[in-house]
Amino acid sequence: VKIYAKKFRYACAHAEKVIAISEQTKKDIIEFYKTPEEKVVVCYQSCNPAFKVQSTPEERKRVANKYKLPSRFFLYVGSIIERKNLRNICRAVLLLRDELEVPLVVIGEGGKYKRKVKDFITRHDLGNRIIFLSESEEARNDPELRLPSVLATIYQSAIAMIYPSFFEGFGAPVLEALGSRLPVITSNVSCLPEAGGDGAYYVNPSQAEEIAEAMRRIYTDKELAASMIEKGWQHALNFSAVKYAEN
Repeated sequence: VKIYAKKFRYACAHAEKVIAISEQTKKDIIEFYKTPEEKVVVCYQSCNPAFKVQSTPEERKRVANKYKLPSRFFLYVGSIIERKNLRNICRAVLLLRDELEVPLVVIGEGGKYKRKVKDFITRHDLGNRIIFLSESEEARNDPELRLPSVLATIYQSAIAMIYPSFFEGFGAPVLEALGSRLPVITSNVSCLPEAGGDGAYYVNPSQAEEIAEAMRRIYTDKELAASMIEKGWQHALNFSAVKYAEN
């Protein structure tokens, strides 16, 4: 960490221009490295165009059968580390246990924090509600799962993406989900409102109750979900590869 901090500080001091991937990152660069504000410009990133291509019903069925996906599920994609906040999603699943029989599919890896999450799952008997897809026999060593087109198909098969991170540089999975026409539940802090625009459902990442309420509403309110999908898609169009290249 010290080596990277020194490298980044040196780079920000000597570069003619610093490109930040969000307004939040621009603020962080100014705050932590004391870089002059006029030297830092924001250039929002894009995501792989595969997420904006709607998969066919046949492809969804093939992928679902291959990885033994449930017919309906919420989705989490990302590293399983503390700031990504998977344990609070599990708390929300626990709160909804008697209302929604809908599992959470997790795609991602982790170490110490992942063990904490699994301890929580074991203590509360949530093993049948939280599916770690990356650990499954079907997916563990399957290179196809890393293909953007396959990941996009899984996104497009879910009810909603849940991404209540405490801190991000941008939050690429939010943009991938919006491009996939998938409702997104994400945090009202850091750069995530920039990534989600007016198409996401925002929650306090510290409050499992708010995450649970968002899951409940998106699952039961079809009009809300449809509205979020349309608004999210329109927002995702602002992050095209062409606009990224032009910027």
